[in-house]
Amino acid sequence: MVGMTTEASRRVLLAAPRGYCAGVDRAVITVEKALEQYGAPVYVRKQIVHNKYVVQTLEKKGAIFVDETEEVPEGSIVIFSAHGVAPVVHEEAGARRLATIDATCPLVTKVHREAVRYADSDYDILLIGHEGHEEVIGTMGEAPERTHLVDGPADVAGLTVRDENKVVWLSQTTLSVDETMETVDALKDRFPNLLSPPSDDICYATQNRQVAIKQIAADADLVIVVGSRNSSNSIRLVEVALQAGAGAAYLVDFADEIDEAWLEGVRTIGVTSGASVPEILVDGVLEWLAARGYGDVQVVTSTEEHIQFSLPKELRRDLRAEATAGETS
Repeated sequence: MVGMTTEASRRVLLAAPRGYCAGVDRAVITVEKALEQYGAPVYVRKQIVHNKYVVQTLEKKGAIFVDETEEVPEGSIVIFSAHGVAPVVHEEAGARRLATIDATCPLVTKVHREAVRYADSDYDILLIGHEGHEEVIGTMGEAPERTHLVDGPADVAGLTVRDENKVVWLSQTTLSVDETMETVDALKDRFPNLLSPPSDDICYATQNRQVAIKQIAADADLVIVVGSRNSSNSIRLVEVALQAGAGAAYLVDFADEIDEAWLEGVRTIGVTSGASVPEILVDGVLEWLAARGYGDVQVVTSTEEHIQFSLPKELRRDLRAEATAGETS
C-alpha cells in the first residue's frame, strides 16, 4: 500500500512519441557500424549522444570517447557527435591526419548552414541556447564574430549589435518551444526588424516529445522522465511537465534511481523519455513501477514519427566499397 491509493486505482500514462529521434538513431548506428567496418578502437569526440547508458554500451564494444581532437592518435578514425562541431575542429582533425566521420544530426547541420548564410549576408546572429552546450559551441563556431548567445529573455537587454535592422535569430535544436518563443518575443520587442529563420530550428522530435508530455502532465500526480542530466531535451521535458500541471517531475537515468518516497499518495504516473534514450531504459522503469502496483500502462499517442536519416556519407562510401568488393571476389 502506498499512501491512500489502492493498486486498482494506480495507472501509468506512457507518452508517445518518446525516446530515440532519427538523429540519435543515426549517430548510434554510425558508431556501431564503424566498429564493425574498421574494428576497435574507433574514437568519438564528445559523447555521441547525451545518454550515460548508450555511451557505456558503446565503450564496451570498443568506442573510445575523448573530449578534444588532440587526444585522438594521428591517423586514426574519429567520429563527431550528433551535436555538431565548429569548423576549427575539422581543421584540427585534418592537421592530425584523422579520418573523420561526421555524425552531426542533419537538423543541427541545417542551423549551421543558416548561421553561415546570414553571416555571409552581414547579419548579426542572435543564437538562443544554453551557454556551454556542445551544440551551441559548434553553431557559434561557424561565425563567432557575428554570433551573440541569448540564454533566455534576461539576456536581451544587454545585447549590442552593429545594425538593428540586420539581425536574425536562430536557436539550439533541443530547447523548450514555449520558453524559446518567450525569448523571441523579447527580441522582437527590442529589435522590431528582427528576421526569423525560414523554418523553426527546434527539432521535430524535441517538439513532439514536449507536446506528448503536455497531454498527460495535468492528469499525472508524478512524471518520470528517463534521460541523462547532460541531456538538454530531457531536462526540458521535466520543466514542461511541471509547467503543464504535473504534481511532481523527476529525471532519472535508470529505474533504480527512482525514490519510493515519490510514490506516496500517487495514483497516476506519467512516463516519457528524452530523444537520446533507448527503450530498454523505459522498459526498466515500467517494470519497476509494475512491481509496486503500477501495472496498468496506458499509451497516450500525440503523433506518429516516420523520419529517418541516412548514415554519414563517409561511412556509406566505405560500406558500399566493401559490399562491392564482396560481390566481385
